[in-house]
Amino acid sequence: MSLTDPNSIDSSAGASRSASPRLDDLLRGLVEHQASDLHLKPMRPPLERINGKLEPIASDILAPDTIADMLEAVIPDHLRARLERDLAIEFGYGIAGVSRFRAAVFHQRGTLAAVFRRVAFDFPSLEEWGLPPVLTEFCELPQGLVLITGPTGSGKSSTLAAMMGCIAASRQVHIVTIEDPIEFLLRDGKASVSQREIGIDTPDFSIALKNALRQDPDVIMVGEMRDEETMHTVLTAAETGHLVFSTVHTNSASQTVDRIVSTFPKSNHHQVRQQLSQVLEAVISMQLVPRADGEGLVAAVEVLRRTPQVSKLILSGDLEALQEDIALSVAFHKMQSMNQSLAALVLYGTVKRETAMSASANPAELDLLFRKMGWDQVGTTNEEDDAMAECTSDFSKILELQEVKTLYDELQERHTSEINEREMEIVRLQAQITSQEPTAEEEAEVARLRTENQRLGEQIQATRGEYEAKLERMNTRIRDLTTKAAKEEPQQPERRGLFRR
Repeated sequence: MSLTDPNSIDSSAGASRSASPRLDDLLRGLVEHQASDLHLKPMRPPLERINGKLEPIASDILAPDTIADMLEAVIPDHLRARLERDLAIEFGYGIAGVSRFRAAVFHQRGTLAAVFRRVAFDFPSLEEWGLPPVLTEFCELPQGLVLITGPTGSGKSSTLAAMMGCIAASRQVHIVTIEDPIEFLLRDGKASVSQREIGIDTPDFSIALKNALRQDPDVIMVGEMRDEETMHTVLTAAETGHLVFSTVHTNSASQTVDRIVSTFPKSNHHQVRQQLSQVLEAVISMQLVPRADGEGLVAAVEVLRRTPQVSKLILSGDLEALQEDIALSVAFHKMQSMNQSLAALVLYGTVKRETAMSASANPAELDLLFRKMGWDQVGTTNEEDDAMAECTSDFSKILELQEVKTLYDELQERHTSEINEREMEIVRLQAQITSQEPTAEEEAEVARLRTENQRLGEQIQATRGEYEAKLERMNTRIRDLTTKAAKEEPQQPERRGLFRR
């Protein structure tokens, strides 16, 4: 029986041999409640994580023997010895027609416990996740290293799967994935996809990576860079002309560079920085924050991409300047810091300001960013406006709005100046008319001036109407960019998956 094929998994395999609720029933309930994780711990009812919070379900307390029986039925035979040796294992499990799950079974206080994470058979695209459009550009790279980082449960695996799906659908390449365990099942499209699971298809990451280089890959996806040997092989694969994707448990781009370098002996730090400066194409750092409407979570995304300046800063090890360069490269390179992404979410009304402040690693900087942008009242868009937003975590859209506002202000100032000049000309002509006794010639001049005055008045009215029309069009453009609520636009695809849990 293959754990990687949902159609080959017997859904009755998870049945408990005790009187407690069957494991499969608990997992079906997990899917029905749109929860992300199921926690099984002795001497308390099962728990479900819904919108980031653990909630107990209506069930009896689970005894240690009950949990052991439930898990005994689903643990693969080849992992039983490892569980006895390492006291913890991970594996994939699926219920046909329901969902796949990533299981983590471990010992605590001398008894077995487990956490099952829901992994949908079908996963949304990058657009449906609502991630910044720049991520699709990374799927088109010919070679290099792309890293997705963040804490556990931040959406790294989901984003990685969506990027692999994007490549599989659009490029005629060979994709080799190395995972522990396999979570999302990738389908062949234009690409051929080979998914290898640690413990089933290959002994470990380092051996799988070395073998993959001889399997004619174009794109290699490594589930996680866990140790020095894996990191070294990943960097080598990226240097030899492959496009490599992987994940790291770090919270920012600068921290990611520091983590990779510090994994190696100090004598190799310069060499590793040199490799990273040449092959690191992008770092995507993620965290999930609660939505303002209470309907699940949304991703805040920091984006670093390779530029000559970024390569120089990585080589020199100036990580503080690297973080500053990210924040200054939004408009041209479409980079953005985590605080800028949080600010965009708040300004679009997707996330509450206090939520963003608590999620920020530097709340003082985020508060200063709000005040610099001149938006003291934020988060006021309604639910319909938010639903129409393409990607509310993309700070570059906010800068576009600022540019439009600047153009609007300049146009309004120019309009006001021209109107004032014409009104001053009218006053001057009127004063000239009233200050002189009219002669025949002057009466003719007066008549001419009155005609000119009338013409100028008509021209002023026409100009005023023209500028008012321009201002109205500009106002309409600003409203369209900020709310994305134009009725003639098609409804964006419904966002599904973990980000709406």
